[in-house]
Amino acid sequence: MYAGPLKMAKLRTGIISAIDIGSSKICCLIAHMNAEGGIRIIGAAHQASAGVRNGAIIDMEAAQNSILTAISASEELAGERIDRVFVNLSAGAIYSHIQEIEVSIAGHEIAETDIQRARERNLQIQQPEDRDLIHCLPVGFSIDGKRGIRDPRGMFGEQLGVSFHRINAAPGPIRNLKNCVVRCHLDIEEVVVSSYASGLSCLVDDEKDLGVTLIDMGGGTTTLAVFYDGQVVYADSIPVGGSHVTNDVARGLSTPVSHAERMKILYGSAVASQSDENQVIDVPLVGEDDHNHPNHVPRSILISIIQPRIEETFELVRERLEFSGANRVSGRRLVLTGGACQLNGVPELAGTVLEKQVRVGRPLRISGLAEATSGPAFSTCAGLLRYGVEKYAGTIEDTPSNANTPASRITKISQWLKESF
Repeated sequence: MYAGPLKMAKLRTGIISAIDIGSSKICCLIAHMNAEGGIRIIGAAHQASAGVRNGAIIDMEAAQNSILTAISASEELAGERIDRVFVNLSAGAIYSHIQEIEVSIAGHEIAETDIQRARERNLQIQQPEDRDLIHCLPVGFSIDGKRGIRDPRGMFGEQLGVSFHRINAAPGPIRNLKNCVVRCHLDIEEVVVSSYASGLSCLVDDEKDLGVTLIDMGGGTTTLAVFYDGQVVYADSIPVGGSHVTNDVARGLSTPVSHAERMKILYGSAVASQSDENQVIDVPLVGEDDHNHPNHVPRSILISIIQPRIEETFELVRERLEFSGANRVSGRRLVLTGGACQLNGVPELAGTVLEKQVRVGRPLRISGLAEATSGPAFSTCAGLLRYGVEKYAGTIEDTPSNANTPASRITKISQWLKESF
């Protein structure tokens, strides 16, 4: 797939930093990047999140304090001060849309300037004001109607077609996110959709080429992305995450949220087993301090609360993939990442509901990550670093702007997938 012009003759060697602002934790990574595109972590810290719900800022001051705490700890470990960061976005009704642009090339050899003309025409299209553009990625080319061309430069024809994948979201959550980061005295390099960043971190090249679905299961949201032919061709977000499972347990068993989270991690599972009825769990009740009369429930009750919520999440993912048409290229491979995917039985349930081969994804091709920060919960933050390095190198040709997307995004992305694949 075409990667665009080399923006810099040599990849800038220096410091790169990223912040993952999630509903359950704030993570900050600081790294050295070298001229070969390598990433070495020199500072990593995470902090319990405050002021964030379902991926969106709901309390500016509380979120700001959590971000500053994570940044300060990461800077102290790195021995560096940062002023620019890549930031993730998982809220704001994320939308995917394929925009087809054609430019006349009048029979001459296709050059970089022709592709740039298509990009400029794409960004000039008037869109509704209720969407902000996050990503604008070329994902396919055609010459005189012939599709499947990876790099049109040096070829001849009359009409050059470029398919741009536009990912956008509601402006309110984006602006609140940016404002919160700016109040921490940081400039934002770019905002990157969480599932896209996680895919850059977790997926191998063969998966991205052959077709793969990535599901990033966070605390407040579940984001998904489909990669095909080396490019992300679909992205979406569902406002359900691991914290919803915890709240279900707390309500179902009348126990404090902190105890519900502990029980979910220690005893919870998304798949029932025959021994669940025989295992008994001590469940403290809300408002009761008398531990002389403990409340015991079988483990099967806990699992009967957890399983429906996880199953519902994967069914929503399946509906989004089918409705958008992205399931045509999503492949047989499913990669789960994010902290909530670590619950026992989640990969097995995902494979059953989505009928795919499942693996758990962790950050790849990054050195210096400690064991505590190398799991699925840190895929997004590591992916933000990977996005930044590839952006500097010119292998990602992304042009976000304040443009917006048409309301008919589902129809158009489905039609593009039918025609292209």
